[in-house]
Amino acid sequence: MEQQELDNRFTYQAPRPGQLEIYTNIRNKAKELAELINNECPESREKALAFTQLEDAVFWASAAIARIRWNY
Repeated sequence: MEQQELDNRFTYQAPRPGQLEIYTNIRNKAKELAELINNECPESREKALAFTQLEDAVFWASAAIARIRWNY
């Protein structure tokens, strides 16, 4: 892996203007889905995994926003 990629992955990425709103939008939509899953799915390993995967999706979406240099 090139040094620039290592630096990008393992250096704190301070939010840039406009990013906090995007993070909030993603988290709000994920919470809506989490509430639907919680209300409609029986308690089970599968439900727990659905929550874990949803958390993973939010994490990786946030990482994409933080790591990729978009013009905000």
